[in-house]
Amino acid sequence: MTTTPLPAGSLRATSLNLGRRERELGALGDGHRLDVLVVGGGVTGAGAALDAAARGLSVALVESDDLAWGASRWTSKLLHGGHPGRSSPWARRQAAVERGILMTRTAPHLTRAVPQLAPLHEHVSRRTEGMLVAEAAARDGLRRTAGTPSVLLPPPHRAPAAEALALVPGLHRRGLRGGVLHFEAQLVDDARLVVALARTAAGFGARVLTRVRARALHHDGADIVDRRSGESLRLRAAAVINATGSWAAQLDPGVRLRHRRGAHLVIDPDAAGIAATAVTRPPSGRRGEAAFVLPQPEGHALLGVTDEPLDEEASTLDASAGSDVDSLLLTMRNVLDTPLERRHVLESFSATQSFVENNGATKRRGHPTVVTGTDGLVTALGESLTTYRRTAADAVDTALTQASLAAGPSRTRAVPLVGAAEPARLATIDADPHLVGKYGTEAPRLAALAELDADLADAVAPGTRLTAAEVVWAVRHEGALDADDVLDRRTRLGLTPAARERARAPVEYLVTQALQGVVS
Repeated sequence: MTTTPLPAGSLRATSLNLGRRERELGALGDGHRLDVLVVGGGVTGAGAALDAAARGLSVALVESDDLAWGASRWTSKLLHGGHPGRSSPWARRQAAVERGILMTRTAPHLTRAVPQLAPLHEHVSRRTEGMLVAEAAARDGLRRTAGTPSVLLPPPHRAPAAEALALVPGLHRRGLRGGVLHFEAQLVDDARLVVALARTAAGFGARVLTRVRARALHHDGADIVDRRSGESLRLRAAAVINATGSWAAQLDPGVRLRHRRGAHLVIDPDAAGIAATAVTRPPSGRRGEAAFVLPQPEGHALLGVTDEPLDEEASTLDASAGSDVDSLLLTMRNVLDTPLERRHVLESFSATQSFVENNGATKRRGHPTVVTGTDGLVTALGESLTTYRRTAADAVDTALTQASLAAGPSRTRAVPLVGAAEPARLATIDADPHLVGKYGTEAPRLAALAELDADLADAVAPGTRLTAAEVVWAVRHEGALDADDVLDRRTRLGLTPAARERARAPVEYLVTQALQGVVS
C-alpha cells in the first residue's frame, strides 16, 4: 500500500474550506450539470461521493449541516468482523473483508485493535463457555479468510484468571476461572473517518458542500438552499443518491424504514475498574443479550446491550425513571467487583440505527441497503459502519444504472484515504503519536504550524490536549465553519461538557480568525 494517490494526495487538492465551498457552489449555480449528486454527509454519503469521483464522474455532495453531523455523539466505533449466529455467512464474511480493507489499506491510521474479554465466573455454565470459545474461533476464522494479519488483530485464546485480572483489574474475583479473550477493530474516531472520506473525494474532484439543505429531490437534481446566504438554487444531475440516514423518508416518501435501538450509558471507566480492555458479559437473562463495557478513545466507556426492539424513535433514555438506566447498571452485577451505580453515569442515550424496508431494494444476499424509490431516486442506508464502502459502491452502481451512465467499477477498495499509510510507516512518523493517531501522515504538517507560530502550539484551554494549530487546521483543510464543527466533529472535545465550556470561547475566536485569513 502507498499513501493516497494523486490528485487526492495533494494537500491543496484535498483541502476543504470556506473559500473552496463558495467557489464550487457558485459554479454549480451557473447551470452546471453533474453526473452524480449525493445528498447527506454521513459515512455512506461521503463514501458514495468518493466512489463516484474515483470512477472519474463529476460529483457534488450536499449536507444540510456539517460532515458527520447526524452521527450519534456516542458510538461504539467498532468495526465488527461479523456476528456469528446473527447474520448470514456471506454477510459475516463481507464485514470481515471490509474491516480488513479499513485496517490495512484505506484507513490504518484511524483504526486500532481492542481486546475484549468475556469473564468466566462460576455462574457461567460450561456450555456457555464452549459457545464463547467457538464464537471467538469463528471470528478468527473470518479474520484469516479475509486476509487481515494477526499482527493487527491477534487470535483469541482462553485466558487464565490471573491474565483476566491483569487485563481488567475491576473484575469480580470470587468464582473467576478465567475468560475468553478476542480482538475487535475500533475506529479512533468515526467522525474523522467521514472527514477523511470527504477530503479524499474532493481530491478526486468532488464538490463537498456543507450548510446546503436539499428541500426537494428529483430524478434529475435537487432544489437546494445555501444556509449561509439564504439563496435558493436548482442543481442538475444525471443521478441522485439520497444518503440522509434517518431523514431519508422525508426527501422520498416512497422509502420505508425500520429501526433498531441499542441502549447505552456513558460511564467513568475508573468506576468500572477497566482501562484498555472491553468487558463482555456472556449472554444471559432477557432474550440472552450480551452486555458490554467498552472503553472509548476519548477516555470514557460505554455500557450497553444490543439489538433492543424499537417501538418509537428515542435519542435519550429516561434517566429519571428506574427501568432503563438501573436495568443496564445491573447487567454487570455479577461481573465487576465494584457495583455500577447512578453516580458513575455521565450520560445516557439510545442509539438508533435505520434500515431500508422496501420490496424494490437492491439486495446483497438478503440485506436491503439500496432502494430505487419515487421518480427513480436512489436511497442508501448502511447496515453498519464497517460495510459503508460496500453500501456506497452499491448505491453508485444502482444510480448509474438508473441514469444509463457509463463508468468503470468501484475503485475504493484500493484507494487509501487522506493521511493513510502502512502501519509500519505510521510508527516511524516524526510527530506526537496522539496527532499521528488522528491525522496520520499529515501529522508533521500540522505540527509545522506550531513550529512557525509558537502561539499555535498552546492548548486552547487548561486541561485539554486540543491545540490552536488543530483548530486552524480544521478550518483551513477540513471544512470546519464554526466552533461546533471543531469541538464536536473535527475533535471530540465537545463530548465532555466541562472541557467544552472552557474551550468554546478560544475556539470561536480562532475559527473566526482562520476564516478571515488572519492566521494560517
